[in-house]
Amino acid sequence: MTALEKATGDVVLKFEPFVLHVLCQELQDAQLLHSVAIDSGFRNSGITVSRGGKIMMAVRSTHCLEVPLSHKGKLMVSEEYIEFLIHVANQKMEENI
Repeated sequence: MTALEKATGDVVLKFEPFVLHVLCQELQDAQLLHSVAIDSGFRNSGITVSRGGKIMMAVRSTHCLEVPLSHKGKLMVSEEYIEFLIHVANQKMEENI
């Protein structure tokens, strides 16, 4: 709260979810891992193939959070709401683990 009170610009609370990048030898390996990731709840997972032929599987969760707290130095939410957001972000971190 002290840092927010001193802020003169915009402040955003941002939580980014778990991401695991796996370099795969074969497309079939990436497809298998992709199926396992999707079935495990990591719905934002995907496969990319580079121009050089490298096959990368990204395991991504959907547990993101991005909330503006202040604008031009003016606090836009209550301290109680900030405490709630911190609780939500900590829960998302536990889900990542």
